[in-house]
Amino acid sequence: MSSQPHTVMRVADLVPEGAAGVTLILDGALDCQPGQFIMAWLPGIEERPFSVMDDAPLSLSVAHVGPFTHALCLLQPGDRLWLRGPYGHGFALHGAHPLLIAGGSGAAGLTLLAKRARPRGDQVSVVLGARTADLLMLRWRYEELGCVVAIATDDGSCGLCGTALDACNALDGPQHDVLYACGPEPMLRAVARYARDRALPCWVSLERVMKCGIGVCGSCHCGERLVCADGPVFASSVLL
Repeated sequence: MSSQPHTVMRVADLVPEGAAGVTLILDGALDCQPGQFIMAWLPGIEERPFSVMDDAPLSLSVAHVGPFTHALCLLQPGDRLWLRGPYGHGFALHGAHPLLIAGGSGAAGLTLLAKRARPRGDQVSVVLGARTADLLMLRWRYEELGCVVAIATDDGSCGLCGTALDACNALDGPQHDVLYACGPEPMLRAVARYARDRALPCWVSLERVMKCGIGVCGSCHCGERLVCADGPVFASSVLL
């Protein structure tokens, strides 16, 4: 755990995310860019990075995948969470018809981008992909923001039976002029090829396990880059 100073916030509310996990809504706000992350710490347990799902109130979506995230999913209103950040380089807004593509818990990395784009008058389309319907995350948040939402599940239990890219091809409406993506790296590589083949600008948010979040420990290296310091947002060409 880093010696960087922490801010302590309390859980104000929780939104269940099916079998996937939970969204924690905290009792404070944080000035940050879409795509940036914070380090969340529970003393005596662990510290891990999380995308900022919303900045006001600060909200984190937690996928239940191990002991630390299990402990986060057990938090109740009034419980404390220690935070530091935000860190990293986030997304910049481009175009007027962005398409956001998210796989699994990667949905949390794009919600703040949608929140910033909607007041500009952008028509924001979102594709959410997951293995099954009960593993979808944050559909409610994108619909709340007024985005056009398409769903794809591997087993067809919700939306299109297929991949997130299959759902992209099935979308109606105006031609998209920019792509943003967050999720498993195989999906991001497929999105990068999809964008290249259509000559569309595309940015992706890479996920790595991080220990410090500030470019010191080197645990999040991606080739010659550090995801925490140089990313987590990169032009999709880094994956080609």
